[in-house]
Amino acid sequence: MNIRIKRLIFESVNMKRSYIRNIKVGEKVKIAGWVHDFRDLGKLKFVLVRDLTGVVQVILKKGDVSDELMDRVSPNREDVVEFTGTAREKKNGGIEIAAEDYQHLNSVEIKLPVDPTGVVPSELDTRIDYRYIDLRKKDISLIFRTKSIAARAFREKLEELEFIEIHPSAITGAATEGGADVFKLRYFENEAYLVQSPQLYKQMAVIGGLDRVTMTMPVFRAEKHNTTSHLNEITQMDIEMGFADHNEAMDILEQTTLHILKRVKKEVGNEIAEAFKKEVTVPAKIPRYTYTELIGKLNSNGFEMKHGWDFTREAEKKLDEVLNDELYLVYDWPTEIRAFYSMPTEQDENICHAFDLVYRGLEISSGAKRIHIPALLEKALAKRGLDPAGFEFYIKAFRTGAPPHSGWSIGLERLVMKICNQENIRECMMFPRDRTRLMP
Repeated sequence: MNIRIKRLIFESVNMKRSYIRNIKVGEKVKIAGWVHDFRDLGKLKFVLVRDLTGVVQVILKKGDVSDELMDRVSPNREDVVEFTGTAREKKNGGIEIAAEDYQHLNSVEIKLPVDPTGVVPSELDTRIDYRYIDLRKKDISLIFRTKSIAARAFREKLEELEFIEIHPSAITGAATEGGADVFKLRYFENEAYLVQSPQLYKQMAVIGGLDRVTMTMPVFRAEKHNTTSHLNEITQMDIEMGFADHNEAMDILEQTTLHILKRVKKEVGNEIAEAFKKEVTVPAKIPRYTYTELIGKLNSNGFEMKHGWDFTREAEKKLDEVLNDELYLVYDWPTEIRAFYSMPTEQDENICHAFDLVYRGLEISSGAKRIHIPALLEKALAKRGLDPAGFEFYIKAFRTGAPPHSGWSIGLERLVMKICNQENIRECMMFPRDRTRLMP
C-alpha cells in the first residue's frame, strides 16, 4: 500500500463527521447518513445521502476514483453509509461531494413499511408503528426539532426570570387531583398512581420557600377519549410562584410563550412555513379577555353560549374567527367549572382567578391563583360535595403557613401541534400513548 493511500485512510478514520447543512465549498469532509437515492450510469455514480440536516449529492467518476472504490459503491436505498470527499459547487448551483473514500455501515434487510422519502403516503397508525422510520422524513423530524426548541426556550426564559427547576416524582400514593381518571399500579405492597398533575408538588415547593419553581415532566390521565387533541400521556411545562396573584402569573405566561415563539421562528420558522404552510408569527403582546366578555362576543356572533358553560372545541374555533387573535388569555372564570383550588375573587365567590391561554383556537395552557388558606380549601371541597377529610394529604401542607401563590401549565404537545399546523396531537408525541397504544 503506497503512502498516499495510507494517508487517505488515516485521514478518513480520524476526520470528524460533518452535518450536511454545515458543508462549505472547498472543504474536505466526512458525512454519514442514509441513502436517499442511488443512480449508476456506468462511468458515473450518484448517491444522495441524507442526514438530520439535509440531503447532499455524492459523485463518483471513473478515472477520478480507483476502480476498487467505483466497484464498491453500490448501496440500496436507506442503507447506512459514510463518505469522505471534497465539497465543490455543482454546475446548476448547490454543493456536491466528490468522493474519495466510502464505508458501508449497514444494510436494509426488509421491505420498509413506511417510505422515508414521503413520496408514498402511509396511515398515521402505520407510521407510529414504525416511528423509527417515519422520523427519517424531513417534515416529521422538523416537528420534533421544533418540540426540542420549544422545551429549551421554556427553560431558557424561566431561568432568566430566576425560577428554580425542580424534578418531582411521577408516582404518588394518592390521586393528586382527587379524580377517578388515574392509572393505578402496584408499588411493592401498596397501591400507587401515576400523577395526573404535579400540582401538589410544585405548591409544596413554594410552601417550602423555593418561591419560584418550574418543571417539565410527563403526566398521565386515564380518560377514555378518542379525540385529535388529547393523549393519555402528555408533557407538561409548569411553573408555580409564591407571593403572586393571577395577573403576575399571566405576565410570566405571556413572556414565556412569546419567547418560545420567537426562538422557534428564529431557528426553524422558514422550514415550518415551507413544510406546513403556516407562518410562525409573534405578536407584540397577548390580549386578555374576561370569560364574561367572550360569552358576550359568542352570542352576539350567533353562537349560543350561556354563562357557566365551559368552552367547547367548537366555541374555541368560533372565538378564533371572531377575535382574529392567534393568542389570547381568558380570565375570571365561573368558580363552579374550574378546579376546586382556584381562588374566588374578592368581589364575588362565584367568579375565580383562573385563566386559560388559547393558541390558534385551542387551549394550550391553564392556570390560576390558588387557594392557600386551609379553611377556604375545605369550604371549596364541601361545596362540590367532596369530603375534605379525603384531601387532608393536600390540605395538610397549607396548615404549615402557605403564602399566596399562583401557577400554570403549558401542554407541550398541544403547543407544538399548533405551531406546526398539525391536525392530530399524535403527530407531536414521538411514541404516543392513547386508549389502545402501548408500543413501540
